[in-house]
Amino acid sequence: MQMGLSSYECSTNLPKQFEFKTRGQVARSLQAALPLGRQVASRCTRFGHVALKRTNGRSIMKNIKLTLVLLCIMAGTVGAQEPKVTTLMTKNFVNIPGKEALMITVEYAPGGSDPIHRHNAAAFVYVLEGSVVMQVKGGKQVTLGPGETFYEGPDDIHIVGRNASNTKPAKFLVFLIKNPGAPVLVPVK
Repeated sequence: MQMGLSSYECSTNLPKQFEFKTRGQVARSLQAALPLGRQVASRCTRFGHVALKRTNGRSIMKNIKLTLVLLCIMAGTVGAQEPKVTTLMTKNFVNIPGKEALMITVEYAPGGSDPIHRHNAAAFVYVLEGSVVMQVKGGKQVTLGPGETFYEGPDDIHIVGRNASNTKPAKFLVFLIKNPGAPVLVPVK
């Protein structure tokens, strides 16, 4: 719920942790963190006040701090990078009507992973760099290093696909045999 300007008041009687040294600090903090920040900041700084408080008792600074904490938490979860997928080649099979070959590389950032998915294709995996952890539903979880391989059948659900390291990237090559135009990855819930 957004409150109007009348719901805010300027105050110099706040605890020390909510006070600013300059009016510019108030304006910059509010402009960055609040939808009404520009209006409130200009109203308060015009009158020479150095701190701001909502009339219902919860300080603007508490709201700003809470917003920053929530943004940091969200950045941590969103910051987990999606794998980088690069298409190397697509080719229709001449001798196998209705099938195409697709060759891609997948790069996991440190700590990166895939969502649970399927390919609706035969997928042959070859690890190029780093270590990856793979598992299909009903199969054993395996950790693979450079030169090792993994297979996913057209009906397999890939329940674990992640970088085994939280400090080093991992990269692998995938060769898929699939129907032309079919998506490379289908998320599964």
